[in-house]
Parts: sequence; structure tokens; C-alpha cells
Amino acid sequence: MSMTFEKRTEKTFENAHEELKKNLMERGFGVLWEMNFKDKLTEKGLEFHKNFQVMEVCNPPKAKIVLDAHLEAGYMLPCKMVIFEKEDGVHIGMMKPTKLADIMEGIDLGNVALEVENILKDAIEKTV
Repeated sequence: MSMTFEKRTEKTFENAHEELKKNLMERGFGVLWEMNFKDKLTEKGLEFHKNFQVMEVCNPPKAKIVLDAHLEAGYMLPCKMVIFEKEDGVHIGMMKPTKLADIMEGIDLGNVALEVENILKDAIEKTV
């Protein structure tokens, strides 16, 4: 089973980016940090012509549940989402929280990971 969830959209990169942020906010998630590899690599003198935006997103009440249960689960936080351009269009995706939780030995975060995953999937679906 795939570690990622990804959808393609007909929207422009810029529209998908703004709409995803809005949809995340409506679901209680904020963007803590973001970076576009196209801009960063160009800044470093390297040619890279496709937008690839990385966003770290968080819902503080959900993060507190995770950290209160297992502090070491903080390795998985915040959740990463991406928006990127390929030949066939713009894609929006994420690492599945349930798959990340599965690799943490001795830590059971199944319920909260599934809840977060479903919220993030819904934000992506609403955006596409």
C-alpha cells in the first residue's frame, strides 16, 4: 500500500496552492512553514523549472494529543503536504499519517493518525 496520497488537479499551481491553504484553515490546520524548491534552487544558482512547494501543516489540538501520548512521535510532526507541477498537470499530495504512525515502533497512534489523514485528504479533495 502506498505511503502517499496524491491527486491531480486542472487548477494552476498558484490557484491550487491558495485554495489548499484556505481548505486547510477551514479544517483547523495552519501552515507553519513552506518552501518552493524551484525558488530555493534558483537562489542557489541551480536550474530547476518546476514548482514544488513543500508545506508543513499542523492542527495544535491534534499535535498535543500525539505528543502527550508519545513524545517521540514528534519526529512525524508537523504533517508535510506538497503541491507540484508535472507534465500532466498540478499534483497535491502528502505522506499518509497512518503509514508514518505504523513505522513508529511501540507507539499506537492509529486513531488520531487516521483522523488527521482523513481531514487532510478531505482538504485535498476539496481543492482539486
